[in-house]
Amino acid sequence: MTGSDIVAERRFASTLEAMTDEELFDLMAELEMGCEAPERLSVVDDLFAKIVLTESAIERRFPGQMLRPYKDWQSGQKPRPHVNVQQPMHGLRGR
Repeated sequence: MTGSDIVAERRFASTLEAMTDEELFDLMAELEMGCEAPERLSVVDDLFAKIVLTESAIERRFPGQMLRPYKDWQSGQKPRPHVNVQQPMHGLRGR
């Protein structure tokens, strides 16, 4: 992993923290769909790395629930609200 890869990964992880639950769940669904129909192997590696980071962000927001809020969201149920103990990162918008 190069230095620029590490910076990009940290930037992506910071962006995840600033997302709403809905945005985070939408992104996770998009990443999962991308892995199902990859164009090339290098894309899959990048998608898997982003999935791991996104899963970690969900688990930090919903500790001990093992992605249950995301799975509930997928099935059309609303996840339980959480209290975000971290201050949102300023200056980060979108994905």
